[in-house]
Amino acid sequence: MLSASEFLGLDGPFAQHVSGFAPRAQQQEMAEAVATALANHDTLIAEAGTGTGKTFAYLVPALLSGKKVIVSTGTKTLQDQLFHRDLPAVREALGVPVTVALLKGRANYLCLHRLALAESEGRFRSRIQAGEVVRIRAWAGRTRSGDIAELADIPEDSAVWPLVTSTTDNCLGQECPSYNDCHVLKARRSALEADIVVINHHLFFADLALREEGFGELLPAAQAIILDEAHQLPETATHFFGVTLSSRQLLELARDAIAEQIKEAGDMPELASASEHLEKAVRDLRLALGIEEQRGAWQEIKAQAHVTQTLDTLREHLQMLSQLLEAAAPRGKGLENCWRRAVQLLEHFDQATESHTDQHVHWFETFPRSFAIHSTPLDSAEIFRTHLITQKCAWIFTSATLTVGNRFEHFARRMGLEDATMERWDSPFDFAQQALLYLPTAMPNPADRHYTEAVIEAALPVLKASGGRAFLLFTSHRALRTAVELLENRIPYPLLVQGSAPRAELLNRFRALGNAVLLGTSSFWEGVDVRGEALSCVIIDKLPFASPGDPVLQARLEAIREQGGNAFLDYQLPQAVLTLKQGVGRLIRDSTDRGLLMLCDPRLLEKSYGKMFFDSLPPMPRTRSLEDVQYFFSAKTTQQVTGAQ
Repeated sequence: MLSASEFLGLDGPFAQHVSGFAPRAQQQEMAEAVATALANHDTLIAEAGTGTGKTFAYLVPALLSGKKVIVSTGTKTLQDQLFHRDLPAVREALGVPVTVALLKGRANYLCLHRLALAESEGRFRSRIQAGEVVRIRAWAGRTRSGDIAELADIPEDSAVWPLVTSTTDNCLGQECPSYNDCHVLKARRSALEADIVVINHHLFFADLALREEGFGELLPAAQAIILDEAHQLPETATHFFGVTLSSRQLLELARDAIAEQIKEAGDMPELASASEHLEKAVRDLRLALGIEEQRGAWQEIKAQAHVTQTLDTLREHLQMLSQLLEAAAPRGKGLENCWRRAVQLLEHFDQATESHTDQHVHWFETFPRSFAIHSTPLDSAEIFRTHLITQKCAWIFTSATLTVGNRFEHFARRMGLEDATMERWDSPFDFAQQALLYLPTAMPNPADRHYTEAVIEAALPVLKASGGRAFLLFTSHRALRTAVELLENRIPYPLLVQGSAPRAELLNRFRALGNAVLLGTSSFWEGVDVRGEALSCVIIDKLPFASPGDPVLQARLEAIREQGGNAFLDYQLPQAVLTLKQGVGRLIRDSTDRGLLMLCDPRLLEKSYGKMFFDSLPPMPRTRSLEDVQYFFSAKTTQQVTGAQ
């Protein structure tokens, strides 16, 4: 039997059967490290630079191990890619008889009961929504998986999906009239029986925190857990180990209570009345929190008299609905379920709106029509470490961006993994030959109110030299909007802007156009793969330090200071380095790619911490000369760029 590295070698089956496959020493070494961790039930943190082929590096030993393995990814996009493309390729090349399953969270599967409930209730916001329900009903008769991703003609963010999918709160379980046809149940059964199960981080942490959301029986059975895009884990963990009270949860309870009252308690009109009062109180609180979208410290806005009064009214109506539902609960499973949800929401209400411990930060965020109030743990490392110790299996954490200055301490500390084996492999791509780093001169301080204008003026000649074919990545939506205004009608290339269309559609258009300029913020800094000449230039406006006004960040920094640490060096700087590495990672995606990286922030050279950023980037020639940039795009190799240094 060949070893994992031999399967990925020059004479292995991948070289013979996988189109475009090329053996890489880094990939083979990582595969051996993963195989060792799987065999010994070890914990491994593995950073693999862009182009290593880390997906094959962990899938090959996973499929060869004979163990039940859970693979978790950061996004549903990568989850689908793993299941539909990578896993079939690896399974065919290895020739091993493993079974695989794809499992997503409840909200990704059609709920037949809630579809029927929505149809019978008929409370749709518009004709468009009513039409979407008709299309969903037609699709429901032919789908086998119930995965709503199959119905691509209905937007992912459509308001109809919460009406026809279930949550842990509103699922009726075995009392559901559609229980035997439940798509979630079928997906869970497939996952329980499979050797390899592909999930995503949200589902993983929901189950870890609640032992309910996705596969309460599956995690304990796993012999190995592989977490790809692991750099996302600290923030995801923090979210799921906290408590959130949202307007969506409250409005869904009110809507479901009305539907169940009509069906099971027609002689209790006071239930519908109480639900309607709750709906109004929720909308009143949204108005009280201010018209603008914002994030802020909960205690500050709660201190405002009109917010306190509206909040008290909301709690009174939630309490009243809970009492009425308790009396109605014996009438039917649906009403009983609504009562249990109301009780839980009351608990979450108190946890989210009242400070009980200095280990949590209480904050809120508002959106155009909704709000959420959060109680978030400042540090989830100990919580996660407890779960890790309890779940006795192999743990693999991998990503292209886990180290700061080639050191794992920041990630390991945030996840409670200080005792793990830590290994890293540089990208096999030749950045010295394939890339050039340009640092423009005479840039103002990033705090200058005209800074974005300076970025665009410096970028214009670069875009001319590159012939478009560029990403402009910004650290704020305000800078993005300003840049759009400044670039319109000033470049002869198609301009694509984040938010003007779904991300996948924008990327497809960018690839197809071949000379477009795409402007984006955080969602385009990672998880975006554009190979070839269509993307030949990445321009980044500022070092991506998190907003100092963020309430969670403020609380974390204060906690670090109180413990005697250095908030900037221990948290803000490492986080910014990791984010920058993600943005830079968009540039070179293939061994034949060539590209220019333009970093506009003068602090890279003016501040001592700039060295930390440079030390964390792939080694590439550096220049401050626009002539070198122009020559780079006219030359065939970066060796000919005379001014690079």
